Amino acid sequence: MNLNFFDQFTSPYLLGIPLILLSVLFPTLLFPTPNNRWVTNRLSTLQLWLLNLITKQLMIPLNKKGHKWALILTSLMILLLTINLLGLLPYTFTPTTQLSMNMALAFPLWLATLLTGLRNQPTTSLGHLLPEGTPTPLIPALIMIETASLLIRPLALGVRLTANLTAGHLLIQLIST
Repeated sequence: MNLNFFDQFTSPYLLGIPLILLSVLFPTLLFPTPNNRWVTNRLSTLQLWLLNLITKQLMIPLNKKGHKWALILTSLMILLLTINLLGLLPYTFTPTTQLSMNMALAFPLWLATLLTGLRNQPTTSLGHLLPEGTPTPLIPALIMIETASLLIRPLALGVRLTANLTAGHLLIQLIST
């Protein structure tokens, strides 16, 4: 049997149906169902405990003004958790190994962080473009370099994350063959 190292990234099919549909529908069991009572069974208790734990861990380092990001950060963590858990199921595909998925998540959050910082603390945000104690002739060049670095950051981090995930999968594939 002649295998390509990149065959692991193709979506598997069973009777002409992509198994990614089954793997995407399976984690919906993790999401809480609306009900009038607070806790209906052990699964709801586990779901609420997990949600509370994630939210608490995310919000500890933030001040009170940062707590308005709790909903988006918690939902992002649960999305990433379920998507990455999908990769553990046999014959499934982890979408976070694709650059498009990583960039679709990284760019809006980076832009929101950047614009929020510029709106709330413009002098501090712009102050990061120039290191303290810079000689006067180097100021224009350093500002341009730091601005380019700031604008390229989401792309660089997205490519790094994708390369690390892909390298891990390729290493496992190489070792298993």
